[in-house]
Amino acid sequence: MHEKIQRWIWDEQWKELRDLQELAVEPIFSGERDVILSAATASGKTEAAFFPICTRILEGEGTGVRALYVSPLKALINDQFRRLERLCERLDIPVHRWHGDVSSERKRRFLQHPGGILLITPESLEALFVVHGSQIARLFQPISYAVIDELHSFVGSERGRQLQSLLHRMEVAVKRRVPRVALSATLGDMKIAAEFLRPWHADEVQMITSAAGGGELRLIVRGFLTRRPEGTPEDEVTEDVHAIADQLFRTLRGSDNLIFANRRGEVELYADLLARKSERERVPNEFFAHHGSLAKELREDVEARLKKEIPGPVNVVCTSTLEMGIDIGSVRSVAQLGAPFSVASLRQRLGRSGRREGEPAILRAYVREEEVTDTTSPPQQIRAQLVQTIAIVSLLLEKWCEPPVRGKLHLSTLVQQLLSTIAQHGGVKPLDAYRVLCETGPFADISRAMFASLLRCLGYAEVVTQSSDGTLLLDRTGERVVNHYSFFTAFQTPEEFRLVNEGRTLGTLPVKNPLVEGAYLIFGGRRWRILSVDLEHKVADLAAAGGGRVPSFGDGAGFVHDRVRERMRELYESFEIPSFVDPRASELLVEGRTNFDRLGLRERQVIAWGRDAVLFPWAGDRVMNTTAVMMANRGFEVAGLGVALLISRATPERILATLSDIVDEGPGDSVALARTVRNKAVEKYDEYLSEELLSATYASGMLDVQGMHRCLEASRRSMI
Repeated sequence: MHEKIQRWIWDEQWKELRDLQELAVEPIFSGERDVILSAATASGKTEAAFFPICTRILEGEGTGVRALYVSPLKALINDQFRRLERLCERLDIPVHRWHGDVSSERKRRFLQHPGGILLITPESLEALFVVHGSQIARLFQPISYAVIDELHSFVGSERGRQLQSLLHRMEVAVKRRVPRVALSATLGDMKIAAEFLRPWHADEVQMITSAAGGGELRLIVRGFLTRRPEGTPEDEVTEDVHAIADQLFRTLRGSDNLIFANRRGEVELYADLLARKSERERVPNEFFAHHGSLAKELREDVEARLKKEIPGPVNVVCTSTLEMGIDIGSVRSVAQLGAPFSVASLRQRLGRSGRREGEPAILRAYVREEEVTDTTSPPQQIRAQLVQTIAIVSLLLEKWCEPPVRGKLHLSTLVQQLLSTIAQHGGVKPLDAYRVLCETGPFADISRAMFASLLRCLGYAEVVTQSSDGTLLLDRTGERVVNHYSFFTAFQTPEEFRLVNEGRTLGTLPVKNPLVEGAYLIFGGRRWRILSVDLEHKVADLAAAGGGRVPSFGDGAGFVHDRVRERMRELYESFEIPSFVDPRASELLVEGRTNFDRLGLRERQVIAWGRDAVLFPWAGDRVMNTTAVMMANRGFEVAGLGVALLISRATPERILATLSDIVDEGPGDSVALARTVRNKAVEKYDEYLSEELLSATYASGMLDVQGMHRCLEASRRSMI
């Protein structure tokens, strides 16, 4: 490493480098291969990447960006900016950040004098290509590295495909390969991660994994029974919710902890309950809300408390907004409210705890199950939420992690990238666009015929048009789409109300919430009364109040993997009680197993429930969705029950006969099956796709015909 970096390490009084930092120096500095650094949170991945990168910058020259750092979060960029600035101010390497909260003056100065390290989000990088397309080659000409932080958050998503395309387009602009360095604390299949980092050249990616971590883990899964007397309103807070809040208050108060909920509404509910309990107990409130709908200032205030910029203990009820690598220091423990959806997410959350040397990582999971009555559904009778939690925790202990969905076409993001490419260059020939985006780019699964079909769709919708020499240009609709501020995101963003109190923005709510003057709501962990609603400008003015109700944020559930559901079935068929469940959770588990046997689910997968049938495929959500579509296509009315499918007005015998016919017919064509689905437009630019293209993209991401066939075939064999 450069002697200035050696001096910095000496002045910081580091006694040694961590294993990851030592292992990363040579392969990153050589610049001959792409590199993935995989290690636990707070293992020094940033320094492992930037010590050799800064050495290369100090030894090189050129006017322009020398290293590009891409992060999924603005808050993480701000955090890393402060961290890198401490290092780079001693090295005379400029560090710049570029996102929506950075002033236009700072951006203007950067464009005039680019250099050093640029920290940016995928959306802001997209904006750079669209708004300053003619300067891309100049800005990035001397670039030596592209660093992708929190790689796992991009893999398999629309946003990830957008990032792959932008990195490739940057390489096309500078006319050479730029080494990529990826950082991640949570990776499942490393080969898939390598394929994402450098499509079609995964075998050339060097993977470096830290041996550190894996210290002591303390965990407990606590069970709670929800009793809802007849006539109780659905939105009334039940005693078990109060019991969980009381436990959180008694257990966590006085130290720093993160309390993760699966939905923003739950964040608001528990933050409010805990704040009001603090008020009743006449003690300072240590419980705060943190989620993506809150205003930046409110989130940053909570983050400042975690970083001890504001002194005192703090407990944050949050969603995935605090999953990723914002440096908030070490929290004492992590709490999980409700069943997690994935091992990857739970592992990422747990990584926030036990970061100080000698301290264990602590996980407390709180799972509610409804009291069994005559109307209780079979999944609730077998305590599916509790068993899903136990399954995910057990897979976490085995160090398994979900791989991403492979083979997804991402046609919506291809539309975005095509429009962005046209805007960057002022126009592009169809063959050139295909070569950059598909033939050599990340959309290589798209054939020339499919690309031509896509262009015809966009032409019909007046998104693109062709000049007399064949150049693709933005048409009337395309101009409107590209010029709207929402264009730079690859994912769908809902229309929202802005919530304001005395001129200060508190955050946003989806417009589907019926905001009415005089009504009460809970937001940011506090209670408000709606003073007025401006429907034209979508602004609601609020005042502090004593009452409130949790609004609906429209959070979607995460996809559950096949292996999780397989482990759930293994747990039902076992008699062992995991050592990490408390007595009430143990009772609920035994009750769930007893009902599993009583319902006959050890021998069969389809049972009667009143006039309906319930199917338990014991498969992940893609297979479940495929099965539901297949059954609906054969005239059945199907609804999801989490771990099972409810098939209305059907007998188990009829369902089994139908499933047997499906197995005999073979896997079939997923695109043909997708044609039978009505609501296929799920991604941002799906509205511009033809029925055939929409069916192809839906099939690639939402259906697993082969997996369904294997699942049903195995089920039939087990019943013979």
